[in-house]
Amino acid sequence: MTGEAAAVEASRAESEIGNFVLSNGMEVVVIPDHRAPIVTQMVWYKVGNADEVPGKSGIAHFLEHLMFKGTTKHQAGEFSAKIAEIGGEENAFTSSDYTAYFQTVTPGALLTMMEFEADRMRHLVIVPERDVILEERRLRVEGNPKALLNEEMQATLYQNHPYRIPVIGWMQEIERLNRGDAMAFYDRYYAPNNAILVIAGHVDVARVGKMAEETYGRVPRGRELPPRVRPQEPEQNTKRTVVLTDPRVTMPSFQESLVVPSYRTAEPGEAESLDLLSEILGGGTRSRFYQELVVKRGIASSASADFEGMSLDATSFTIYGSPRGEAKIDAVEDAIEAEIRKIIRAGVTEVELEKAKNRLVRSMIFARDSQAEMAQIFGAALATGSTAEDVQKWPERVRGVTAAEVQAVARKYLNPDRSVVGYLLPRENASSGDRR
Repeated sequence: MTGEAAAVEASRAESEIGNFVLSNGMEVVVIPDHRAPIVTQMVWYKVGNADEVPGKSGIAHFLEHLMFKGTTKHQAGEFSAKIAEIGGEENAFTSSDYTAYFQTVTPGALLTMMEFEADRMRHLVIVPERDVILEERRLRVEGNPKALLNEEMQATLYQNHPYRIPVIGWMQEIERLNRGDAMAFYDRYYAPNNAILVIAGHVDVARVGKMAEETYGRVPRGRELPPRVRPQEPEQNTKRTVVLTDPRVTMPSFQESLVVPSYRTAEPGEAESLDLLSEILGGGTRSRFYQELVVKRGIASSASADFEGMSLDATSFTIYGSPRGEAKIDAVEDAIEAEIRKIIRAGVTEVELEKAKNRLVRSMIFARDSQAEMAQIFGAALATGSTAEDVQKWPERVRGVTAAEVQAVARKYLNPDRSVVGYLLPRENASSGDRR
């Protein structure tokens, strides 16, 4: 399939998507997909760890765990047992900007899932159990050198914005969270007018609308929340370095992060250009980094780039690299910087830009193979300020980006003098003071 054909196909399929708002303020998105008799329900709350009160880090993630306890109507574990009984799947996740819960079941069980999810939106019985999240932090962060470096990188990259605080929370603040904290957070943010329902699968829009009114539509509207205005970043004009050494590290690596605009905060076309820049630089085996460092010169075992566009506020553009064989980490870092300078100086070719557009647009087509992935794309976009129409027109906007616009965002945002560079090194390298 050509890129143009993919875009046309995406547009045709997405025209069937339903998008409406219940009388209590809950937004609903319905994505019909009749290839298999399954359906995924996702409920997204427009609150994440960046909305937490200072000193209460981790409360958003803590509440995510508590949502699997009982309600005034259902005992603890009853919802999960019902899903297991019918062979379904469930999970939840928390980010800086949103918290989401989902179940994948047969279409015949969707109404029951909606009844359970609507019930726990307002009738949760909160019994704090901090031990589980304390152990999760020990396992996922303290037990993982890469996670420790990422945490330190975030805390250094964002000097003022709460994105600097880890989603799971700081250990000493998690230890002090209590039932009152959880109740206050739940009462404030868990309400239909602060939530988005996404249904993807073997359903039709009208039927889902009727079921949504019968379940979520009966939940009273919550208090009106003020705009989500967080502390913003000051001008960043320094280069900072984070070095983490750990005896568990066997292969050194480096990463460089810069603050860039997200889809919500960028000037028109800039976010799409940053997505394409990320793809051209380090988006897989056809990228400049991979072809130059891994294939041609053989000095890197990996080299990539990542743009986190779906954020409520300014976000990050991150570059990664790790040496191979006898190569030194400095050589990898220098080669990556050279590739960036090439684009800033000479731009990108029309051929590689067209190929990058094809890969990005096709990623949306391939995402449609997974109901859960499509629901996640729409949910994350709507929870961070975009609309369903924005998502549907994204392939068209990507198609409209020019080579000059890609070069412009590279020149404007990829300034190493305003970045944070992190090194993850084996312990013996640090003791010698030699990262080469």
